[in-house]
Amino acid sequence: MSDGYYNSKKTDDICEGVCGQGTRAELIMSRLRCILRGLDLRTYMILFMIVPICIFGVYLHGQKITYFLRPIWESPPKPFHNVPHYYNENVTVETLCKLHGWGIRESPRRVYDAVLFSNELDILTIRWNELYPYVTQFVLLESNSTFTGLPKPLLFASNRDHFKFIEPRLTYGTIGGRFKKGENPFVEEAYQRVALDRLLKIAGIEDDDLLIMSDVDEIPSAHTINLLRWCDDIPPVLHLRLRNYLYSFEFYMDNKSWRASVHRYKTGKTRYAHYRRTDDILTDAGWHCSFCFRHISEFVFKMKAYSHTDRVRFSHYLNHERIQDVICKGANLFDMIPEEYTFKEIIGKMGPIPHSYSAVHFPAYLLNNAEKYKYLLPGNCRRESG
Repeated sequence: MSDGYYNSKKTDDICEGVCGQGTRAELIMSRLRCILRGLDLRTYMILFMIVPICIFGVYLHGQKITYFLRPIWESPPKPFHNVPHYYNENVTVETLCKLHGWGIRESPRRVYDAVLFSNELDILTIRWNELYPYVTQFVLLESNSTFTGLPKPLLFASNRDHFKFIEPRLTYGTIGGRFKKGENPFVEEAYQRVALDRLLKIAGIEDDDLLIMSDVDEIPSAHTINLLRWCDDIPPVLHLRLRNYLYSFEFYMDNKSWRASVHRYKTGKTRYAHYRRTDDILTDAGWHCSFCFRHISEFVFKMKAYSHTDRVRFSHYLNHERIQDVICKGANLFDMIPEEYTFKEIIGKMGPIPHSYSAVHFPAYLLNNAEKYKYLLPGNCRRESG
């Protein structure tokens, strides 16, 4: 045994004479060289292959990862209070009002249906024919700009002759877009909704009139509006739970569409909006048919124009053949994970929407003109190019 103490720690010959010497900067560099000298070729290959693949994977699927982890970073909204909906065509309105716990009026309220219009000509036709018997005034605002600031033609104005049946009850207005590049699309959307408030006043709305607030493709059923206009003591604001469809009435998603609402108008208080206003919601009150277009070009237009344009992450999403294939499969146009708040719901909704072959309880005008609107009915997923 040699003089001095015995050190049982092993030494690394690779780093001998390199590590632990010189200034702080030299020490750091020498330790880095020490580590790198200790890596073999296989490790280098793994680093240079795996790391770029991981980065590319996050780039492609980062949005999916974020939405899948939504239950972790976002809590579900407060549940609605579901108001049961009673209806049968052979039951009187008076009986239906009593079943809901409401009284009956001596005369019905006036009803105003107000919408912002983009390009949904067919759905608007179906909507207005469904509501025509019970609406006092139809109010439509059209802009020459999309929510994303893209210029658009005034489609309703150029097709107004197709809506002559509504003309005596129509208040139509236009608004110029601000065309501000890079602005949040929801700012332009809010700007147009404020303008719709002013148009409603021009249309002559008064206190206690019923005001339907919903997008064009959120269609309340006629009997729902007739019920609310005749019943007394209904809530001042009531959301409508709609059956949720995608691309056509062949792809039924769920009954979670809730943004449509009916308000008993109050001057100075009622403001046109598209967000949650109350906890009360009337169940099974109509239909929401999103992206229900006749032409592929209309799909492309909406994908680029509506407030969630950030979902078009890659240009090939707008390819016509891809869109047609997605429609017939009932898949997601934006290749997204379902927007839900629990892992159970997300996993349960992953994949294409199952085909539905039921055509029961659809808007009457749609079924009475089935040949004209065949593309909206089960078994007709092929679209015109436009």
